Amino acid sequence: MVQQYIRRLEKIEAVLRDVLPEEPDFSWMTRFFLTPPAAGQPGTGPVPGLGDAVKFLTAPGRELLGRGGKRWRPLLMALVCESLGGGDAALPLAPLVEFPHNASLIHDDIEDNSEERRGKPAVHLLYGTDTAINGGCFFYFLPLACIETWDAPAERKNAVYALWSAYMRRLHLGQAMDISWHRDFSSLPSPEDYYTMCRMKTGCLAGLAAVLGVQAAFAAKNRPEPEKEGPLGERLGEAAEKLGVGFQILDDVKNLTTGIPGKKRGDDLVEGKKSLPVLLYLREHEDQRALVARCFAAARSHGCSTPEVEELIGEFTRTGVLDEAEHRGRTFIKEAAELFSGAFTGLPGDRNARSLLADLTNYLAG
Repeated sequence: MVQQYIRRLEKIEAVLRDVLPEEPDFSWMTRFFLTPPAAGQPGTGPVPGLGDAVKFLTAPGRELLGRGGKRWRPLLMALVCESLGGGDAALPLAPLVEFPHNASLIHDDIEDNSEERRGKPAVHLLYGTDTAINGGCFFYFLPLACIETWDAPAERKNAVYALWSAYMRRLHLGQAMDISWHRDFSSLPSPEDYYTMCRMKTGCLAGLAAVLGVQAAFAAKNRPEPEKEGPLGERLGEAAEKLGVGFQILDDVKNLTTGIPGKKRGDDLVEGKKSLPVLLYLREHEDQRALVARCFAAARSHGCSTPEVEELIGEFTRTGVLDEAEHRGRTFIKEAAELFSGAFTGLPGDRNARSLLADLTNYLAG
């Protein structure tokens, strides 16, 4: 079973490297910039006349991409497509979900003043904030070129363009909600508001992955089936968004318990994040708001090593809110798995891929 995932992930990595190579050359410029903005002859050597400009543009994204990552979003997209009988048709679209995810991490780290990402210094600390912002923005837009070269009818391409732009707007609205909350401690969102934020910030790229898997599958079959495709895409998109919410909640819990590989335990407190454990605690212990505010302030001033970080984590553990948050995260993932299974019922497709998709949801549940 693991080997089947590895084979698919290797194909995904090959697509990502093709669209964003370690050493962009003249032929790459020709593919992605219409008329190359520098004199010279096509070839495989360095881009003439641009000096280090191309590297300044691509290095932030390439750096973060090279550090690895679960790649579960493009894997989800590929498995949805396979589950509907589309084979590998979704693979060329993998950058549409993986690159924006990494772009959002680059910008997140700038907004949160984070020091680490995936076990190394945050990208903006390596390349400078200006280069990281520009490179992160480019990382959002670069994958649109994959739609232009995708072997699909024009109406299908137009549908994917529209989907991508809508989901990107939702992604940024979710991030705006998160930023507004961790900058203002005077008012706190409800857990339900938090789920909405997660659905847009984290779940929307998973939802996009599922919807693109549907689009690719029907493009490969060259069968529009409008009476089925719309509701099917909506159901699978909803399932994937729930999966993303559950994944985010479990990520919140891990940040305050075992720690997340490549990040410091408790750095959500340093960033002032109103994660689900914080919201559950304050809902049940409103009289402890001063304690939480004091620990947040100390964490922001002195970092993860300040005793107040462990003090607050200990309080969350003692009152059971970490267990409650974990239960809620797993519930979202369980509901997502049920929605995936129900959406495929009665439809022809690849049973092995559906089994792999079910196992992927279990993997994300930890």
